[in-house]
Amino acid sequence: MAQLSLRGLRKSFGDVDVLHGVDLEIKDGEFIVFVGPSGCGKSTMLRCIAGLEDITAGELYIGDALVNEIPPAKRSIAMVFQSYALYPHMTVAKNMAFGLKLAGFSATEIDTAVKRAADILQIQHLLERKPKALSGGQRQRVAIGRAIVRKPGVFLFDEPLSNLDASLRVQMRVELARLHRELQTTMVYVTHDQVEAMTLAHRIVVFHSGRIEQVGTPMELYREPVNLFVAGFIGSPTMNFIKATLVEAHERSAVLELADHTRITAAVDARRLATGSAVTLGVRPEHLEASATQADNAMVGEVQAAEHLGDVTYFYLQVQGASQVVSRTDPENTLDIGDRAYLRLPPQRCYLFDAEGLALPRCL
Repeated sequence: MAQLSLRGLRKSFGDVDVLHGVDLEIKDGEFIVFVGPSGCGKSTMLRCIAGLEDITAGELYIGDALVNEIPPAKRSIAMVFQSYALYPHMTVAKNMAFGLKLAGFSATEIDTAVKRAADILQIQHLLERKPKALSGGQRQRVAIGRAIVRKPGVFLFDEPLSNLDASLRVQMRVELARLHRELQTTMVYVTHDQVEAMTLAHRIVVFHSGRIEQVGTPMELYREPVNLFVAGFIGSPTMNFIKATLVEAHERSAVLELADHTRITAAVDARRLATGSAVTLGVRPEHLEASATQADNAMVGEVQAAEHLGDVTYFYLQVQGASQVVSRTDPENTLDIGDRAYLRLPPQRCYLFDAEGLALPRCL
């Protein structure tokens, strides 16, 4: 096992800067997930760690060793890609053993390593099959097994589940979490799927335009996003954002005026902003209480669509000052498409962001 240290790490392709001085410490045995939209630099970051891309500037340490100039084969890392990249003419056992064979391990050592990995991944019964006889989930297990046999200090995963269907992704998330508990090895995992990030990570690293926006546990990012980008990226459905104007700012509350002149109180300290400042009010769908009857601290919307999922209903509403607002509600809620809805915002559940998108301190 090994810790990772990224110090001022930069990566450029010609005149295009992709990573802008990334600083990050990853603990020994930690499961870290990089998330962000396409093109944010998360996969490039992973490839720099693996040694598949040269680092333009900065330092990368694996354990105590500076590895900027060390080739991938000597970095004590193993990488699992989105593509399974299995040899179609080889059996599962031979696919898993191939790297060890090239490295000069004995037949006994290879056999022991392959059987151990197969036991961990529960694919003992597949060892004599060829890849064409496997399902997508089984092929991904084999690709992971090929990494396990090397006993690396760090596992690197580049969107390994994106080729699987929804039910298999859920199953493989459970398997990866179990695998980490068994191996206790440092794992760095890249995904654009924030559900994968929330369910797998010890800590999440949110990337945006080649920079780290925030690092924290899944619930830290969910409850205390530092800016609009993180607030909108973490959570499904995403946080609702409504344009507003600051009317009053007190030590433990702020009064806001919405586009339709409705006034809302949020338990946020906005005293650093001037009265009349443009702000963005945020509230998550599960905290937006939709009702046909008037309520305190509520805004008005019209139901545009409804998703009835059995245990929960999502209402999609049109509200002035917002492109669309989503409310997660009880399936027995009687609101229907076209109805006028009152959307209550509990003050303690409100978020507030300034004109630059930075979060203001909440008063809980």
